[in-house]
Amino acid sequence: MCGITGWVSYDRDLRAEAATLDAMTETMACRGPDDRGTFTDGHAALGHRRLAIIDLPGGRQPMTAGTPDGTVALVYSGETYNFTQLRRDLAARGHRFTTDSDTEVVLRGYLEWGDTLAERLNGMYAFAVWDGRHDKLVMIRDRMGIKPFYYHWTPDGVLFGSEPKAILANPLARPRVTLDGLRELFTFVKTPGHAVWDGMCEVEPGTVVTLDRSGLRTRVYWQLETRPHADDRATTISTVRSLLDDIVRRQLVADVPRCTLLSGGLDSSAMTALAARQLAAHGEKVRSFAVDFVGQTDHFVADDLRATPDTPFVHDLARAAGTEHQDIVLDAHTLADPDVRAKVIRARDLPMGFGDMDSSLYLLFRTIRDHSTVALSGESADEVFGGYQQFFDEEARRADTFPWLVRFSRDFGDDTDVMRPDLTRALDLPAYIADGYRTALSGVRRLDGESDFEFRMRQICHLHLTRFVRALLDRKDRMSMAVGLEVRVPFCDHRLVEYVYNTPWSLKSFDGREKSLLREAAADLLPRSVYDRVKSPYPSTQDPKYAVALQDHVKDLLARPGHPVFDLVDRERVHRAAYRDTPVSTQAARRGLEKTLDLALWLDLYRPELVVG
Repeated sequence: MCGITGWVSYDRDLRAEAATLDAMTETMACRGPDDRGTFTDGHAALGHRRLAIIDLPGGRQPMTAGTPDGTVALVYSGETYNFTQLRRDLAARGHRFTTDSDTEVVLRGYLEWGDTLAERLNGMYAFAVWDGRHDKLVMIRDRMGIKPFYYHWTPDGVLFGSEPKAILANPLARPRVTLDGLRELFTFVKTPGHAVWDGMCEVEPGTVVTLDRSGLRTRVYWQLETRPHADDRATTISTVRSLLDDIVRRQLVADVPRCTLLSGGLDSSAMTALAARQLAAHGEKVRSFAVDFVGQTDHFVADDLRATPDTPFVHDLARAAGTEHQDIVLDAHTLADPDVRAKVIRARDLPMGFGDMDSSLYLLFRTIRDHSTVALSGESADEVFGGYQQFFDEEARRADTFPWLVRFSRDFGDDTDVMRPDLTRALDLPAYIADGYRTALSGVRRLDGESDFEFRMRQICHLHLTRFVRALLDRKDRMSMAVGLEVRVPFCDHRLVEYVYNTPWSLKSFDGREKSLLREAAADLLPRSVYDRVKSPYPSTQDPKYAVALQDHVKDLLARPGHPVFDLVDRERVHRAAYRDTPVSTQAARRGLEKTLDLALWLDLYRPELVVG
């Protein structure tokens, strides 16, 4: 896994900037607690923090290769799951290896194929190559955007890093956020390339970004493409199962302890059961972990989002698959702890407003890290197979906007009600969302003869795979890497994504239920309770003590009337929510308090320059 950063400057000698490079590199210490390294070559400086997963002694970075025309240096974050095959191919072409790491395979692959190496990789990765032969920087990100990657223009080059905090550690990058950045922050649309911070961009998924003395160029090496699907139902189900078997087998490879994240839903259960079966053939057991809240299972109250608590289904699957299972049970006091909230915001660099769901994910990962270094997750199966309620909601399907926003509005209300009215007018979020929606739809091609309904469902699937899932992948990466845990996402394998994306909706939901293909592909692995379970989102605490704690923390904030958060939120509205006679119970009201606290902590931690006039 790891954290990477770097600086290219064509007008200065960066060998004199060791202190700045060290500062940038150390911001990535949480992503790479096992080792650190730097490389400087005149106009290029690279930094690396390592989380050792494969070839523990041999995978140190930055990794370099000398050539007659100059040094080629690599900083790499992620995993290449097909590295053994690539290694064989490269060895056949005359390359010699000194380590067993996938990092060296990527470096040698670049020497052999240049940036077209990207098309050959299967995995999750973000890496940068300084090619001293041509004084150029090459930055490459995986197809689905699993690993984060940011860069920032400078007058004579570029800064880059796994996370914005690495870039912001350089004095050339100002922590500045404009109205456009706030628009991205306050909507859930994940505009490709947008980084919120002024002057900063993301390396987009499936993209190569190259910088040399003539400027910066981008090349898209992968994107979702519309293709006909000729397989019948039985063949489609069989193909999905075959792909999943291969994907899980590849992603179980590690030289450190690994585990699975188990929620009791279809996605994580299928993945865990596959892993358990494969490891059992080698005499090993899978460790599985789940999050729960004190008293939640015994006192669970069903609502429109969650019909059942997770824990009974978690235990059913753990027994059926024979996993070594552990529940991580959290209380309201810990979830509301301002120190935990601050760690979450520091991990994400932004106040994203997921509240207790972010805190619980961070705390879950922190506990898992005591036992394992690698975890497999069911993330993205809902986007790939069509698992969310909005896929089946007629209003959401017909809406002229992102379908999940229709569901969010209905289920959670409008948590932007806490914003100052003048800021709300200046942001004009409806127009921003509408522009993003039109742009997103422009990338979807219709098949000849495709019905209006099938094309609309193709659009909805495309929107989820190119907008919605990227926000969730970023969240999972940041929360896990904040504690040095590598989370792998088998359902993001591009072969599976391409195949299922082009499966007609009539096949994806052939029995009228969500994720029909996945359910049948894993039917022989699942207990009946899990097989029949209806989709339930990531859990949120129902403990009223959590809401009371939020109100108390907001009261403390209100006692500081000069705090800059009140340039963004309406103090009177927040005051009414904090001092109401009964604890806040509606999702919108609770999220409004969480958003206020997150914004305040973000302003304290980063002291951004806000340009909102």
